[in-house]
Amino acid sequence: MKVLIIAPRTSGIGGIAYHTSKLIEQLKRKGHEVRSISIENTPFIKIKGLMNPSFSLSSSIKTSILRLKGEKFDIVHAHNLPSALSMKLLNYKKVLTLHGIYSEQVSSLHGNILGSLASKFEKRAIKWADAFTVVSKSTKEFYEKLGFNVNYIPNAIDLEDMPEEKITLYENQVTYVGRLSYEKGVDLLIEVAKRLPKLNFVLIGEGPLYVKLKEASKKINNFYLLGYKKREEALKYLAGSKVFILPSRNEGLSTSILEAMALRVPVVATNVGGNSELVQEGVTGFLAESNNVDSIINSIQKALRESSVEVTQKAYELVRSTYDWKVVIEIYLSLYKKLLS
Repeated sequence: MKVLIIAPRTSGIGGIAYHTSKLIEQLKRKGHEVRSISIENTPFIKIKGLMNPSFSLSSSIKTSILRLKGEKFDIVHAHNLPSALSMKLLNYKKVLTLHGIYSEQVSSLHGNILGSLASKFEKRAIKWADAFTVVSKSTKEFYEKLGFNVNYIPNAIDLEDMPEEKITLYENQVTYVGRLSYEKGVDLLIEVAKRLPKLNFVLIGEGPLYVKLKEASKKINNFYLLGYKKREEALKYLAGSKVFILPSRNEGLSTSILEAMALRVPVVATNVGGNSELVQEGVTGFLAESNNVDSIINSIQKALRESSVEVTQKAYELVRSTYDWKVVIEIYLSLYKKLLS
């Protein structure tokens, strides 16, 4: 089988980048031929608000060239809306995967007008695909209510990637790993850190809020911004932490939560999107209200006070049984084969 993967990113610590890189890796392990189009091999404009539109345009040009050259694929698999237009231009079996409710993310970041336009484009783009998949059950329910046929194929991690080494920089280390952006709620951790001076907050990642968080780290003694780290290194900091924190305002199904669970680190996450699918209060982790500093603080304190080996073991078993790439790759292959039959 020959598969073309189109995605804004196929490298880095972001959830979509990790998902697509692992999908490519797993397909190759199974003996399939894979090509990819992403910002790693396609021109784009590195300016806030222009990256996705510029990638959509340049990737469309690239797929048009492939079509003119007569290059053939069995499956074209696009990830998120910036990849949808280039997917549409190829006359092969098409799969579109959304890693969250894209129009809601746009509304949160850029306002309701652009969110409304994104919603209209979203509905049109889904119809371009022969199969439509999402990575969380809550997202599946959202699009089913709009009348779409939706395949749920969850995010996954490779348990073989989990490090044995742990890095603990500070006592009572509470760690965030991911994109530094508004929808992730990382700005809330500034106030959380101020009110929990006996804990040390470590943030790993890059994104639009980097400068704001860097300034905060200069003023708050227990607030540390490490910036971008390669995934294998970031996981070591996560493994050495007392708690993993994900204060999202919007979320799909978080790869970082899965990684924390795989490393048996207690998880505190807000009750949005796929977080509530993974985190069962007091059973596999601890849930806080979104955009609520008091609730986030209470959940962190509860995790430190009440978290047990039983909680982290149940979280680990959940990942191993349902969210390991060995399980999820077979679901993708089953979908591909169904489209080709």
